[in-house]
Amino acid sequence: MSKVNVLVRGWLTLGARFLPFADAASPELPLSRLLRLALFQVSVGMATVLLTGTLNRVMIVELGVPTWLVALMVSLPLVFAPFRALIGHRSDHHRSALGWKRVPFIWMGTLLQFGGLAIMPFALLLLSGDASVPVSPLVGQAGAALAFLLVGAGLHTTQTAGLALATDLANEETRPRVVALLYVMLLLGMLVSALVFGVLLADFSQLRLIQVIQGSAVVTMALNVIALWKQEARTRGPISAEPAPNFRDSWRELVADGTARRFLVVVGFGSAAFSMQDILLEPYGGQILHLAVGATTLLTAAAAAGSLAAFSLAGYRLARGADPLRLAALGAAVGLAAFLAVIFAAVGESAVLFFGGAALIGFGGGLFSVGTLTSAMSLDQGGRGGLALGAWGAVQASCAGGAVALGGAIRDVVTGLAAQGALGPSLNTPATGFEAVYLIEVALLCITLIVIGPLVRRHGGPPSQSTSRFGLAEFPG
Repeated sequence: MSKVNVLVRGWLTLGARFLPFADAASPELPLSRLLRLALFQVSVGMATVLLTGTLNRVMIVELGVPTWLVALMVSLPLVFAPFRALIGHRSDHHRSALGWKRVPFIWMGTLLQFGGLAIMPFALLLLSGDASVPVSPLVGQAGAALAFLLVGAGLHTTQTAGLALATDLANEETRPRVVALLYVMLLLGMLVSALVFGVLLADFSQLRLIQVIQGSAVVTMALNVIALWKQEARTRGPISAEPAPNFRDSWRELVADGTARRFLVVVGFGSAAFSMQDILLEPYGGQILHLAVGATTLLTAAAAAGSLAAFSLAGYRLARGADPLRLAALGAAVGLAAFLAVIFAAVGESAVLFFGGAALIGFGGGLFSVGTLTSAMSLDQGGRGGLALGAWGAVQASCAGGAVALGGAIRDVVTGLAAQGALGPSLNTPATGFEAVYLIEVALLCITLIVIGPLVRRHGGPPSQSTSRFGLAEFPG
Protein backbone atom coordinates (compact mmCIF):
# COMPACT_ATOMS: atom_id res chain seq x y z
CA MET A 1 0.00 0.00 0.00
CA SER A 2 2.88 2.35 0.83
CA LYS A 3 4.38 1.76 -2.64
CA VAL A 4 1.08 2.75 -4.22
CA ASN A 5 1.02 6.00 -2.22
CA VAL A 6 4.58 6.79 -3.25
CA LEU A 7 3.69 6.16 -6.89
CA VAL A 8 0.62 8.41 -6.69
CA ARG A 9 2.59 11.20 -5.05
CA GLY A 10 5.24 10.84 -7.71
CA TRP A 11 2.72 11.20 -10.53
CA LEU A 12 1.17 14.24 -8.84
CA THR A 13 4.59 15.88 -8.52
CA LEU A 14 5.44 15.07 -12.14
CA GLY A 15 2.10 16.45 -13.33
CA ALA A 16 2.61 19.71 -11.47
CA ARG A 17 6.01 20.15 -13.10
CA PHE A 18 4.75 19.57 -16.62
CA LEU A 19 1.38 21.31 -16.53
CA PRO A 20 1.37 24.19 -19.06
CA PHE A 21 0.40 26.71 -16.35
CA ALA A 22 2.47 25.34 -13.48
CA ASP A 23 5.03 28.16 -13.49
CA ALA A 24 2.31 30.83 -13.33
CA ALA A 25 1.65 29.76 -9.76
CA SER A 26 3.48 30.94 -6.66
CA PRO A 27 3.38 30.08 -2.96
CA GLU A 28 0.98 32.99 -2.44
CA LEU A 29 -1.17 32.00 -5.44
CA PRO A 30 -1.10 28.21 -5.96
CA LEU A 31 -2.17 26.73 -9.28
CA SER A 32 -5.56 25.47 -8.08
CA ARG A 33 -6.46 28.89 -6.73
CA LEU A 34 -5.20 30.63 -9.87
CA LEU A 35 -7.20 28.38 -12.20
CA ARG A 36 -10.28 28.94 -10.08
CA LEU A 37 -9.80 32.72 -10.22
CA ALA A 38 -9.47 32.53 -14.01
CA LEU A 39 -13.04 31.23 -14.28
CA PHE A 40 -14.29 34.82 -14.39
CA GLN A 41 -12.62 35.07 -17.80
CA VAL A 42 -14.58 32.03 -18.94
CA SER A 43 -17.85 33.78 -18.05
CA VAL A 44 -16.69 36.92 -19.87
CA GLY A 45 -15.81 34.86 -22.95
CA MET A 46 -19.20 33.15 -22.85
CA ALA A 47 -21.03 36.49 -22.71
CA THR A 48 -18.88 37.88 -25.54
CA VAL A 49 -19.67 34.95 -27.83
CA LEU A 50 -23.35 35.16 -26.97
CA LEU A 51 -23.60 38.88 -27.71
CA THR A 52 -21.38 39.20 -30.77
CA GLY A 53 -21.79 35.79 -32.35
CA THR A 54 -24.71 33.55 -31.47
CA LEU A 55 -27.39 36.18 -30.88
CA ASN A 56 -26.15 38.21 -33.83
CA ARG A 57 -27.08 35.38 -36.20
CA VAL A 58 -30.23 34.30 -34.31
CA MET A 59 -31.72 37.80 -34.33
CA ILE A 60 -31.13 38.33 -38.04
CA VAL A 61 -31.90 34.85 -39.42
CA GLU A 62 -34.34 33.11 -37.07
CA LEU A 63 -36.09 36.12 -35.50
CA GLY A 64 -36.04 38.40 -38.57
CA VAL A 65 -34.81 41.50 -36.74
CA PRO A 66 -33.52 44.24 -39.09
CA THR A 67 -29.73 44.19 -39.47
CA TRP A 68 -29.28 47.83 -38.48
CA LEU A 69 -31.18 47.23 -35.25
CA VAL A 70 -29.07 44.15 -34.48
CA ALA A 71 -25.88 46.14 -35.05
CA LEU A 72 -27.16 48.85 -32.71
CA MET A 73 -28.03 46.38 -29.96
CA VAL A 74 -24.74 44.50 -30.21
CA SER A 75 -22.81 47.79 -29.96
CA LEU A 76 -24.66 48.95 -26.82
CA PRO A 77 -22.33 47.11 -24.38
CA LEU A 78 -19.51 49.34 -25.62
CA VAL A 79 -21.27 52.31 -24.02
CA PHE A 80 -19.78 51.20 -20.69
CA ALA A 81 -16.25 50.59 -21.98
CA PRO A 82 -15.00 54.14 -21.18
CA PHE A 83 -16.16 53.69 -17.57
CA ARG A 84 -13.65 50.88 -16.96
CA ALA A 85 -11.08 53.40 -15.76
CA LEU A 86 -13.56 54.76 -13.20
CA ILE A 87 -14.46 51.23 -12.10
CA GLY A 88 -10.80 50.36 -11.65
CA HIS A 89 -10.17 53.54 -9.69
CA ARG A 90 -13.11 52.93 -7.39
CA SER A 91 -12.01 49.34 -6.76
CA ASP A 92 -8.54 50.60 -5.82
CA HIS A 93 -9.91 52.59 -2.90
CA HIS A 94 -13.19 50.87 -2.03
CA ARG A 95 -13.54 49.22 1.35
CA SER A 96 -16.77 47.40 2.02
CA ALA A 97 -18.15 46.66 5.48
CA LEU A 98 -16.80 43.12 5.02
CA GLY A 99 -13.29 44.42 4.33
CA TRP A 100 -13.06 43.73 0.58
CA LYS A 101 -11.95 45.98 -2.28
CA ARG A 102 -12.33 44.02 -5.52
CA VAL A 103 -14.91 41.38 -4.59
CA PRO A 104 -17.90 43.78 -4.33
CA PHE A 105 -17.26 45.05 -7.86
CA ILE A 106 -16.92 41.58 -9.33
CA TRP A 107 -20.09 40.54 -7.51
CA MET A 108 -21.99 43.58 -8.75
CA GLY A 109 -20.80 42.90 -12.30
CA THR A 110 -21.96 39.31 -11.96
CA LEU A 111 -25.43 40.42 -10.84
CA LEU A 112 -25.67 42.83 -13.78
CA GLN A 113 -24.71 40.06 -16.21
CA PHE A 114 -27.19 37.68 -14.62
CA GLY A 115 -30.01 40.23 -14.77
CA GLY A 116 -29.33 41.15 -18.38
CA LEU A 117 -29.19 37.52 -19.52
CA ALA A 118 -32.33 36.66 -17.51
CA ILE A 119 -34.53 39.19 -19.31
CA MET A 120 -32.80 39.02 -22.69
CA PRO A 121 -34.67 36.12 -24.38
CA PHE A 122 -38.11 37.59 -23.65
CA ALA A 123 -36.97 41.01 -24.84
CA LEU A 124 -35.64 39.48 -28.06
CA LEU A 125 -38.94 37.71 -28.71
CA LEU A 126 -40.75 41.03 -28.30
CA LEU A 127 -38.13 42.70 -30.49
CA SER A 128 -38.85 40.23 -33.30
CA GLY A 129 -42.50 41.34 -33.37
CA ASP A 130 -44.00 38.03 -32.27
CA ALA A 131 -47.68 38.26 -33.25
CA SER A 132 -48.73 36.18 -30.24
CA VAL A 133 -47.67 39.01 -27.89
CA PRO A 134 -49.77 42.15 -28.59
CA VAL A 135 -47.37 44.87 -27.41
CA SER A 136 -45.80 47.89 -29.05
CA PRO A 137 -42.49 47.26 -30.88
CA LEU A 138 -40.99 49.98 -28.70
CA VAL A 139 -41.40 47.71 -25.67
CA GLY A 140 -39.27 45.02 -27.28
CA GLN A 141 -36.65 47.55 -28.38
CA ALA A 142 -36.45 49.09 -24.92
CA GLY A 143 -36.27 45.67 -23.24
CA ALA A 144 -33.56 44.42 -25.57
CA ALA A 145 -31.56 47.63 -25.14
CA LEU A 146 -31.79 47.29 -21.35
CA ALA A 147 -30.70 43.64 -21.50
CA PHE A 148 -27.68 44.37 -23.68
CA LEU A 149 -26.72 47.36 -21.53
CA LEU A 150 -26.90 45.31 -18.33
CA VAL A 151 -24.78 42.52 -19.77
CA GLY A 152 -22.27 45.03 -21.13
CA ALA A 153 -22.02 46.87 -17.83
CA GLY A 154 -21.60 43.59 -15.94
CA LEU A 155 -19.03 42.25 -18.37
CA HIS A 156 -16.81 45.34 -18.18
CA THR A 157 -17.14 45.63 -14.40
CA THR A 158 -16.34 41.96 -13.79
CA GLN A 159 -13.33 41.87 -16.10
CA THR A 160 -11.82 45.13 -14.84
CA ALA A 161 -12.09 44.23 -11.16
CA GLY A 162 -11.09 40.61 -11.85
CA LEU A 163 -7.88 41.62 -13.63
CA ALA A 164 -7.11 44.05 -10.81
CA LEU A 165 -7.62 41.26 -8.26
CA ALA A 166 -5.27 39.00 -10.25
CA THR A 167 -2.70 41.80 -10.18
CA ASP A 168 -3.07 42.09 -6.42
CA LEU A 169 -2.62 38.35 -5.87
CA ALA A 170 0.22 37.64 -8.31
CA ASN A 171 3.78 38.65 -7.54
CA GLU A 172 5.90 40.58 -10.00
CA GLU A 173 7.77 37.49 -11.20
CA THR A 174 4.72 35.42 -12.10
CA ARG A 175 2.49 38.26 -13.27
CA PRO A 176 3.33 37.91 -17.02
CA ARG A 177 2.43 34.22 -16.97
CA VAL A 178 -0.75 34.95 -15.04
CA VAL A 179 -1.70 37.39 -17.82
CA ALA A 180 -1.11 34.70 -20.45
CA LEU A 181 -3.17 32.21 -18.44
CA LEU A 182 -6.07 34.65 -18.14
CA TYR A 183 -6.03 35.21 -21.90
CA VAL A 184 -5.98 31.49 -22.58
CA MET A 185 -8.96 31.01 -20.27
CA LEU A 186 -10.82 33.80 -22.08
CA LEU A 187 -10.12 32.17 -25.41
CA LEU A 188 -11.13 28.73 -24.14
CA GLY A 189 -14.33 30.20 -22.74
CA MET A 190 -15.15 31.67 -26.13
CA LEU A 191 -14.33 28.51 -28.08
CA VAL A 192 -16.19 26.12 -25.79
CA SER A 193 -19.19 28.44 -25.52
CA ALA A 194 -19.41 28.82 -29.29
CA LEU A 195 -19.44 25.04 -29.74
CA VAL A 196 -21.99 24.48 -26.97
CA PHE A 197 -24.31 27.24 -28.20
CA GLY A 198 -24.08 25.86 -31.74
CA VAL A 199 -25.12 22.39 -30.60
CA LEU A 200 -27.91 23.56 -28.31
CA LEU A 201 -29.44 25.90 -30.89
CA ALA A 202 -29.08 23.56 -33.86
CA ASP A 203 -32.76 22.64 -33.50
CA PHE A 204 -33.95 26.23 -32.97
CA SER A 205 -37.14 27.15 -31.20
CA GLN A 206 -38.18 30.08 -29.06
CA LEU A 207 -38.34 27.86 -25.99
CA ARG A 208 -34.83 26.57 -26.67
CA LEU A 209 -33.55 30.14 -27.05
CA ILE A 210 -35.01 31.07 -23.64
CA GLN A 211 -33.46 27.97 -22.05
CA VAL A 212 -30.01 28.57 -23.54
CA ILE A 213 -29.75 32.26 -22.62
CA GLN A 214 -31.13 31.84 -19.11
CA GLY A 215 -28.94 28.78 -18.65
CA SER A 216 -26.01 31.04 -19.54
CA ALA A 217 -27.11 33.40 -16.76
CA VAL A 218 -27.02 30.56 -14.22
CA VAL A 219 -23.63 29.32 -15.47
CA THR A 220 -22.24 32.87 -15.28
CA MET A 221 -23.36 33.20 -11.67
CA ALA A 222 -21.92 29.78 -10.75
CA LEU A 223 -18.56 30.38 -12.44
CA ASN A 224 -18.03 33.78 -10.86
CA VAL A 225 -19.05 32.63 -7.38
CA ILE A 226 -16.55 29.75 -7.63
CA ALA A 227 -13.91 32.14 -8.96
CA LEU A 228 -14.37 34.58 -6.06
CA TRP A 229 -14.52 32.05 -3.23
CA LYS A 230 -11.79 32.87 -0.67
CA GLN A 231 -9.67 34.83 -3.15
CA GLU A 232 -9.39 38.28 -1.61
CA ALA A 233 -8.32 38.58 2.00
CA ARG A 234 -10.60 40.64 4.23
CA THR A 235 -9.16 43.69 5.95
CA ARG A 236 -9.92 43.61 9.64
CA GLY A 237 -10.63 46.62 11.78
CA PRO A 238 -12.76 49.76 11.42
CA ILE A 239 -13.37 51.29 8.02
CA SER A 240 -11.08 54.24 7.39
CA ALA A 241 -12.79 57.59 7.37
CA GLU A 242 -10.19 59.03 5.01
CA PRO A 243 -11.89 59.99 1.72
CA ALA A 244 -10.79 58.22 -1.44
CA PRO A 245 -8.76 60.25 -3.94
CA ASN A 246 -10.79 62.06 -6.54
CA PHE A 247 -11.00 60.15 -9.84
CA ARG A 248 -10.25 63.25 -11.89
CA ASP A 249 -7.12 63.98 -9.88
CA SER A 250 -5.96 60.36 -10.08
CA TRP A 251 -6.57 60.29 -13.83
CA ARG A 252 -4.64 63.52 -14.35
CA GLU A 253 -1.79 62.11 -12.30
CA LEU A 254 -1.75 58.97 -14.44
CA VAL A 255 -1.81 60.70 -17.83
CA ALA A 256 0.59 63.42 -16.65
CA ASP A 257 3.25 60.76 -17.02
CA GLY A 258 4.33 60.95 -20.65
CA THR A 259 5.07 57.23 -20.71
CA ALA A 260 1.55 56.30 -19.58
CA ARG A 261 -0.02 58.73 -22.03
CA ARG A 262 2.00 57.40 -24.96
CA PHE A 263 1.24 53.84 -23.85
CA LEU A 264 -2.52 54.47 -23.98
CA VAL A 265 -2.14 55.95 -27.47
CA VAL A 266 -0.35 52.75 -28.51
CA VAL A 267 -3.17 50.64 -27.05
CA GLY A 268 -5.78 52.70 -28.91
CA PHE A 269 -4.16 52.58 -32.35
CA GLY A 270 -3.16 48.93 -32.06
CA SER A 271 -6.54 47.76 -30.81
CA ALA A 272 -8.30 49.63 -33.61
CA ALA A 273 -5.93 48.17 -36.19
CA PHE A 274 -6.49 44.55 -35.15
CA SER A 275 -10.26 44.94 -34.70
CA MET A 276 -11.41 46.87 -37.77
CA GLN A 277 -11.69 43.72 -39.89
CA ASP A 278 -13.40 41.55 -37.26
CA ILE A 279 -16.73 41.33 -39.07
CA LEU A 280 -15.20 41.39 -42.57
CA LEU A 281 -12.82 38.43 -42.61
CA GLU A 282 -15.40 35.71 -43.29
CA PRO A 283 -17.39 37.76 -45.86
CA TYR A 284 -14.08 38.53 -47.57
CA GLY A 285 -13.32 34.83 -47.88
CA GLY A 286 -16.82 34.05 -49.14
CA GLN A 287 -17.33 36.91 -51.60
CA ILE A 288 -13.80 37.41 -52.91
CA LEU A 289 -12.17 33.96 -52.65
CA HIS A 290 -15.49 32.09 -53.10
CA LEU A 291 -14.91 29.86 -50.08
CA ALA A 292 -17.77 27.71 -48.80
CA VAL A 293 -19.45 28.44 -45.50
CA GLY A 294 -17.74 25.49 -43.86
CA ALA A 295 -14.35 26.74 -45.00
CA THR A 296 -14.86 30.29 -43.76
CA THR A 297 -15.91 29.07 -40.32
CA LEU A 298 -12.45 27.51 -40.01
CA LEU A 299 -11.03 31.03 -40.01
CA THR A 300 -12.03 31.33 -36.35
CA ALA A 301 -10.04 28.21 -35.57
CA ALA A 302 -7.03 29.53 -37.51
CA ALA A 303 -7.10 32.83 -35.63
CA ALA A 304 -7.57 31.01 -32.31
CA ALA A 305 -4.59 28.75 -33.04
CA GLY A 306 -2.51 31.83 -33.80
CA SER A 307 -3.59 33.43 -30.54
CA LEU A 308 -2.68 30.33 -28.51
CA ALA A 309 0.75 30.28 -30.14
CA ALA A 310 1.13 33.96 -29.26
CA PHE A 311 0.24 33.34 -25.61
CA SER A 312 2.80 30.55 -25.48
CA LEU A 313 5.55 32.70 -26.97
CA ALA A 314 4.63 35.61 -24.71
CA GLY A 315 4.84 33.41 -21.61
CA TYR A 316 8.18 32.01 -22.79
CA ARG A 317 9.72 35.43 -23.44
CA LEU A 318 8.23 37.31 -20.50
CA ALA A 319 9.37 34.61 -18.09
CA ARG A 320 12.92 35.41 -19.22
CA GLY A 321 12.58 39.11 -18.58
CA ALA A 322 11.65 40.27 -22.08
CA ASP A 323 10.19 43.75 -22.40
CA PRO A 324 6.38 43.38 -22.80
CA LEU A 325 6.29 46.48 -24.99
CA ARG A 326 8.80 44.88 -27.32
CA LEU A 327 6.49 41.89 -27.60
CA ALA A 328 3.59 44.24 -28.35
CA ALA A 329 5.68 45.88 -31.08
CA LEU A 330 6.48 42.44 -32.49
CA GLY A 331 2.76 41.70 -32.54
CA ALA A 332 2.11 44.91 -34.50
CA ALA A 333 4.84 43.97 -37.00
CA VAL A 334 3.33 40.50 -37.43
CA GLY A 335 -0.04 42.19 -37.98
CA LEU A 336 1.44 44.15 -40.88
CA ALA A 337 2.48 40.92 -42.57
CA ALA A 338 -0.88 39.35 -41.78
CA PHE A 339 -3.00 42.07 -43.37
CA LEU A 340 -0.75 42.24 -46.43
CA ALA A 341 -1.11 38.46 -46.79
CA VAL A 342 -4.91 38.81 -46.73
CA ILE A 343 -4.78 41.54 -49.36
CA PHE A 344 -2.48 39.59 -51.69
CA ALA A 345 -4.54 36.44 -51.19
CA ALA A 346 -7.25 38.04 -53.33
CA VAL A 347 -4.73 39.02 -56.01
CA GLY A 348 -3.39 35.48 -56.27
CA GLU A 349 -6.73 33.81 -55.37
CA SER A 350 -4.82 31.80 -52.78
CA ALA A 351 -6.85 30.25 -49.98
CA VAL A 352 -3.63 29.05 -48.32
CA LEU A 353 -2.28 32.59 -48.11
CA PHE A 354 -5.64 33.77 -46.81
CA PHE A 355 -5.76 31.21 -43.99
CA GLY A 356 -2.13 31.95 -43.17
CA GLY A 357 -3.00 35.63 -42.91
CA ALA A 358 -5.91 34.83 -40.58
CA ALA A 359 -3.62 32.78 -38.31
CA LEU A 360 -1.08 35.60 -38.28
CA ILE A 361 -3.80 38.10 -37.35
CA GLY A 362 -4.57 35.98 -34.29
CA PHE A 363 -0.86 35.61 -33.51
CA GLY A 364 -0.06 39.31 -33.84
CA GLY A 365 -3.18 40.39 -31.97
CA GLY A 366 -2.41 37.93 -29.17
CA LEU A 367 1.14 39.23 -28.73
CA PHE A 368 -0.06 42.82 -28.78
CA SER A 369 -2.80 42.18 -26.20
CA VAL A 370 -0.63 40.23 -23.76
CA GLY A 371 2.23 42.70 -24.11
CA THR A 372 0.11 45.77 -23.49
CA LEU A 373 -1.85 44.20 -20.63
CA THR A 374 1.37 43.16 -18.90
CA SER A 375 2.68 46.69 -19.36
CA ALA A 376 -0.55 48.09 -17.90
CA MET A 377 -0.03 45.95 -14.81
CA SER A 378 3.43 47.48 -14.40
CA LEU A 379 1.79 50.93 -14.16
CA ASP A 380 0.50 49.87 -10.73
CA GLN A 381 2.25 52.50 -8.60
CA GLY A 382 0.86 53.97 -5.43
CA GLY A 383 -2.06 51.53 -5.25
CA ARG A 384 -3.64 52.49 -8.57
CA GLY A 385 -3.49 49.13 -10.30
CA GLY A 386 -7.24 49.15 -10.90
CA LEU A 387 -7.07 52.58 -12.52
CA ALA A 388 -4.23 51.53 -14.83
CA LEU A 389 -5.97 48.31 -15.86
CA GLY A 390 -9.28 50.14 -16.21
CA ALA A 391 -7.63 52.72 -18.46
CA TRP A 392 -6.15 49.94 -20.59
CA GLY A 393 -9.53 48.21 -20.83
CA ALA A 394 -11.42 51.42 -21.55
CA VAL A 395 -9.12 52.45 -24.39
CA GLN A 396 -8.86 48.91 -25.77
CA ALA A 397 -12.60 48.18 -25.78
CA SER A 398 -13.68 51.62 -26.99
CA CYS A 399 -11.20 51.78 -29.86
CA ALA A 400 -11.82 48.17 -30.87
CA GLY A 401 -15.61 48.61 -30.87
CA GLY A 402 -15.45 51.89 -32.74
CA ALA A 403 -13.09 50.37 -35.29
CA VAL A 404 -15.44 47.44 -35.95
CA ALA A 405 -18.32 49.81 -36.68
CA LEU A 406 -16.11 52.10 -38.76
CA GLY A 407 -14.68 49.17 -40.72
CA GLY A 408 -18.12 48.03 -41.84
CA ALA A 409 -19.10 51.56 -42.85
CA ILE A 410 -15.86 52.14 -44.78
CA ARG A 411 -16.27 48.88 -46.63
CA ASP A 412 -19.84 49.72 -47.69
CA VAL A 413 -18.97 53.29 -48.76
CA VAL A 414 -15.86 52.34 -50.74
CA THR A 415 -17.63 49.38 -52.38
CA GLY A 416 -20.48 51.70 -53.42
CA LEU A 417 -18.07 54.27 -54.88
CA ALA A 418 -16.17 51.56 -56.75
CA ALA A 419 -19.39 50.11 -58.19
CA GLN A 420 -20.34 53.57 -59.47
CA GLY A 421 -16.98 53.93 -61.21
CA ALA A 422 -15.94 56.85 -59.01
CA LEU A 423 -12.58 55.22 -58.22
CA GLY A 424 -11.72 54.28 -61.79
CA PRO A 425 -12.22 51.12 -63.85
CA SER A 426 -9.28 49.26 -62.29
CA LEU A 427 -10.84 49.47 -58.79
CA ASN A 428 -14.37 48.57 -59.89
CA THR A 429 -14.25 45.17 -58.15
CA PRO A 430 -15.99 43.71 -55.07
CA ALA A 431 -12.60 43.40 -53.31
CA THR A 432 -11.94 47.15 -53.28
CA GLY A 433 -14.03 47.91 -50.20
CA PHE A 434 -12.46 45.08 -48.21
CA GLU A 435 -8.92 45.97 -49.25
CA ALA A 436 -9.48 49.62 -48.31
CA VAL A 437 -10.18 48.52 -44.74
CA TYR A 438 -7.10 46.29 -44.63
CA LEU A 439 -4.90 49.09 -45.99
CA ILE A 440 -6.22 51.40 -43.27
CA GLU A 441 -5.32 48.73 -40.71
CA VAL A 442 -1.81 48.56 -42.17
CA ALA A 443 -1.53 52.34 -41.77
CA LEU A 444 -2.79 52.16 -38.17
CA LEU A 445 -0.20 49.51 -37.33
CA CYS A 446 2.54 51.65 -38.85
CA ILE A 447 1.41 54.50 -36.59
CA THR A 448 1.39 52.07 -33.64
CA LEU A 449 5.00 51.07 -34.33
CA ILE A 450 6.06 54.72 -34.63
CA VAL A 451 4.43 55.64 -31.32
CA ILE A 452 5.68 52.57 -29.44
CA GLY A 453 9.28 53.00 -30.62
CA PRO A 454 10.40 55.43 -27.88
CA LEU A 455 8.73 53.26 -25.21
CA VAL A 456 10.60 50.15 -26.38
CA ARG A 457 13.94 52.01 -26.40
CA ARG A 458 13.24 53.46 -22.96
CA HIS A 459 12.20 50.21 -21.28
CA GLY A 460 14.09 47.62 -23.28
CA GLY A 461 16.93 45.74 -21.68
CA PRO A 462 18.73 42.42 -21.66
CA PRO A 463 16.48 39.55 -20.74
CA SER A 464 16.99 37.81 -17.44
CA GLN A 465 16.87 34.06 -17.05
CA SER A 466 13.92 32.45 -15.36
CA THR A 467 14.35 29.70 -12.80
CA SER A 468 11.13 27.97 -13.83
CA ARG A 469 11.66 24.55 -15.33
CA PHE A 470 8.56 24.01 -17.35
CA GLY A 471 5.07 25.38 -17.57
CA LEU A 472 3.42 28.10 -19.61
CA ALA A 473 6.84 29.67 -20.06
CA GLU A 474 8.04 26.50 -21.81
CA PHE A 475 4.80 25.69 -23.62
CA PRO A 476 5.84 25.16 -27.26
CA GLY A 477 5.46 28.33 -29.33
